[in-house]
Amino acid sequence: ASGASIGRSSFVGAARRPVGAATVAGVKMVLTPSKAEEAGVKLNKVEYTKDSSGLLRHPVMEEIGNDEIYVTENAYQILKFHGTYQQDQRDLRKPGQPKAYQFMLRVKMPAGEMPASMYRLLDDLSENYGNHTLRATTRCTFQMHGVLKDDLKTVFSKIMNAGGSTVGACGDLNRNIVATPAQFTSKPYELVRRVSKEIAELFAPQTSAFAEIWLDGEKAGAIEYWKKDIDMDAVIKTLKYDNGNGVVDPNHTEPIYLDTYLPRKFKIGVTVPGDNSIDIYTQDIGIVVLTSKTGRLQGYNIMVGGGLGRTHRKENTFPRKADHLGFCEPEELFETLKAIVAVQRDHGNREVRVNARMKYLVEKWGIDKFRKYVEDYSGIKLKEYKAMPAWKYEGWLGWHEQGDGKYFLGLFIENGRIKNEGDFRLKAALREIVGFYNLPVVVSPNQNVILKDIQPSDKPQIEKILRDHGVKFDTKDHSNIRLLAMACPAFPLCGLATTEAERAMPDVITRVENMMRKLRLRTPITMRMTGCPNGCARPYMAEIGFVGYGPDTYQLWLGACPNQTRLAWVFTEKMKLVDLEKTLEPLLAFFKKERRRTEAFGDFCERMGKDRLTEVVESFDSDSATSVGAAKPRISVARETMDRLSRVSEVRGLSASKLANEILEQYIDSMESEVGSAK
Repeated sequence: ASGASIGRSSFVGAARRPVGAATVAGVKMVLTPSKAEEAGVKLNKVEYTKDSSGLLRHPVMEEIGNDEIYVTENAYQILKFHGTYQQDQRDLRKPGQPKAYQFMLRVKMPAGEMPASMYRLLDDLSENYGNHTLRATTRCTFQMHGVLKDDLKTVFSKIMNAGGSTVGACGDLNRNIVATPAQFTSKPYELVRRVSKEIAELFAPQTSAFAEIWLDGEKAGAIEYWKKDIDMDAVIKTLKYDNGNGVVDPNHTEPIYLDTYLPRKFKIGVTVPGDNSIDIYTQDIGIVVLTSKTGRLQGYNIMVGGGLGRTHRKENTFPRKADHLGFCEPEELFETLKAIVAVQRDHGNREVRVNARMKYLVEKWGIDKFRKYVEDYSGIKLKEYKAMPAWKYEGWLGWHEQGDGKYFLGLFIENGRIKNEGDFRLKAALREIVGFYNLPVVVSPNQNVILKDIQPSDKPQIEKILRDHGVKFDTKDHSNIRLLAMACPAFPLCGLATTEAERAMPDVITRVENMMRKLRLRTPITMRMTGCPNGCARPYMAEIGFVGYGPDTYQLWLGACPNQTRLAWVFTEKMKLVDLEKTLEPLLAFFKKERRRTEAFGDFCERMGKDRLTEVVESFDSDSATSVGAAKPRISVARETMDRLSRVSEVRGLSASKLANEILEQYIDSMESEVGSAK
């Protein structure tokens, strides 16, 4: 493979000997239904469904070809592993009518990358079998909605035969690997993309159920495109490598997942120091690639236990920020990752599904005990987590030089929906650009799209195509809060949603923009919205998070920070959308009046605390808010004086207005002193 020389020692046989005698003793086998019965323990019902599925075959194999327009609950659970969710198009029916069943397919795109040929296929499939849109997701992939059950096999087979996949995009296993979407050709970013693809295959399900059901047992017509960039022989050897500590069963079809896979979904993100475009603290495993100044791989910082899903009124469910696990050498990465996954496989909660994510295991044990188990399973002694630069949110929108003479262009996609609607024809524009220039596509963790490998000479024409299709590609055409915002799909398709998100968020942003304009505030504020508490759009890491709680009602979260390293907290349990201004305007006015220099809104809320902010909202006077945002007094000065003021302000590093205010205050103070002395 083209990249086989990079990091070869990370693969099989590189792990150290077991740490000590406690290694094997710490390992326990997966709690399967039969073992649970022997122990007098009852598992959640999905565990029984997985156990009886024959490694993800049944009852999908029996139901996919029948005459019904839907599948049963058991088939629905197993179909998730295949990359699809059964949904009900609630806009197409009235209460009391039969459900309008259709399916959403989510493709596998390690590091968010997709070649032009695959994007063109998805575009065609969405037009011929879907609802004529594509959805960029927060896990660096595309979703296609509106596929009918009778068309599932056709769509699956076309994707698989073209070198794509949906396997593992959903279900209780490792989901799509997210990575920083920046397409720089420097060594650190190349390593991120390579490692992401290797991890994606290390934890890919090995069952042949997918080919048996969707391709009638035949091999796919093309190899999955990302496999061409990695050494697959080395990956398979690493997958099956048995260190003797119970991490894998090399003779099982699923060496890591075994019969019942993981207790719940599992998410991994990879980035470089400082680049927190992936919300790294929300991942089950966060990986930071550390290199020297010359690009030599030094190792990896690893964090574990992040996750955002929760349930309203269930205090035993909560969002959680990942902990720093430690640092591992380049050759230790994959055995360490296998051990982490195996610890969750063996010890994660299979009895109560809402507590099945690995974050609850880390919370229950504490990071020290969890680290000890990982070391016992892997036989590797982790080193102390390495110091790194401060994290910064990176959106990677606009034009950027890749480093090889070409450019990548980050396009803002509001809430990730790629569509044609009136004069706004984003879907048609992308099809034309990707088709004509044969450009690879990258989906960012913030629901945006990046076009890469653009020749400098092609930039003007690409911009013209976008303008001709009504697409605003310049970030200056949007407010900062709109560029930073995200929302999940929610109504009408997500079965978990209790209210709107994607369709409501644009208007919410407009209303907040109006409030900020009134108050003369220009501070960027991160806002995110979901239609339920599961947190797909990561609202609990936003400065303002709207979490669906019923029709047009949201739980309001405040206090997270712009670089996504601190969790928010509940400010208002239930806020009607009609009360948005009544709730937010007092907070924004207070922020305008009392914030410290350069202080972000989320940091301000965290500093003030819930009680103080509640007092502000309850005692708010709209007239005083208007005065806060009223136009400031102006003083006219001679042009020569203004020029002198500007030159000095540049030297001082202040704005001209702040410098003028400082000079006037000092002068007035001295004059007042003279007047006082004279009296």
